[in-house]
Amino acid sequence: MTRDQDDTSALYRTYLAAVVAYHQAAGARLGLGATDYQAHNLLALEGAMTTGELARLLGLSPSATTRVVDRLVERGLAEREVDAEDRRRSVVVPTSARPAGLDDQLAQVRELVAPAFAGLDARGQEVLRDYFARATDGFREATRRLAV
Repeated sequence: MTRDQDDTSALYRTYLAAVVAYHQAAGARLGLGATDYQAHNLLALEGAMTTGELARLLGLSPSATTRVVDRLVERGLAEREVDAEDRRRSVVVPTSARPAGLDDQLAQVRELVAPAFAGLDARGQEVLRDYFARATDGFREATRRLAV
């Protein structure tokens, strides 16, 4: 690896650590554990899914994910519904409820991060979107390989 690659890797790892630390702190402030916070986020982004699908995205066992879903249901952040395609299964559906304070937290962090994107032209934004899409696929595959 070249020095530039080492520097880029270190910067990227530092960035990821900051993102993870922020979301752990945000979840704690909302009274959600890091995994519950992430599960709520995934449901909000991806929509209804089975517990098994959520487990794969979280990198958890189905039984651990069932406990996560139980906690989200208890807080009114998700519901279990019968799967319309296979009535033997249930799906986890996000509700419109959001943890109190979430919108304020997200607005604050977006305000702090916005300057990082403000100077990007259309091409720079396109490169970032492409990177995020490809990196998401890579991280999801890596999670699948590590899953319990």
